[in-house]
Amino acid sequence: MSWESTVPYYQILNREVGRRRGGLHSARVLLLSVDFQEIEILQHEGRWDELGGLLAEESLRLEKAGADFIVLCTNTMHLVAPAIEAAISIPLLHIADATAEKIQTSGFDTVGLLGTRFTMEETFYKGRLEERHGLTVLTPDSLDRDLIHRVIYEELVLGEIREESRAEFQRITEGLAGGGAQGVVLGCTEIGMLMKPGTTSVPLFDTAVIHAEAAAALSLEEEGHAKNDSKDRDSKG
Repeated sequence: MSWESTVPYYQILNREVGRRRGGLHSARVLLLSVDFQEIEILQHEGRWDELGGLLAEESLRLEKAGADFIVLCTNTMHLVAPAIEAAISIPLLHIADATAEKIQTSGFDTVGLLGTRFTMEETFYKGRLEERHGLTVLTPDSLDRDLIHRVIYEELVLGEIREESRAEFQRITEGLAGGGAQGVVLGCTEIGMLMKPGTTSVPLFDTAVIHAEAAAALSLEEEGHAKNDSKDRDSKG
């Protein structure tokens, strides 16, 4: 949810729409950026109900501004996805569902998961991958979960890329691969700043890229539906 991960989302959305439509086309985006300091405090104080209310209110603002669907550019805050979905009448493109589809398209059924401690330990994400999509999800041990969480909040959200942290993440990834993971989910939208495809023995599923590409595809579908609806009205008129 930091602005550091918002940048690649915005880039991917525009590049993907441009690639699909050609010419000078770009994505139609309503971007609402929150103050991450406020979010981080509430997260670590366990005030999830307040966070749910806050993001539900912001999502409703986007709906009223004309959004066709909501993209929540963070894995962790999908913990409060039910509160958001209850407040709006437009769809929320769930990051775990987009990621699961990509994993299954790749032919895998067992993956490792890296993310914040909340994402790795709570059921809202891991459980959704397992129960809704039938995947087996492996997570690092407690010490490595603490390390990953610290690097995310003390380095990546500040835009700091440290080689020693990259080495640790690669070590953890290889450990998950050794434990049976066919691929590893970068289940925090900032981790892609640190780890790149081709640097590990198993494929990496960068949720920021997967989610943004899914959003671009859905936006073009929504645009196509809107155009068809307009044609239908014109023909009836």
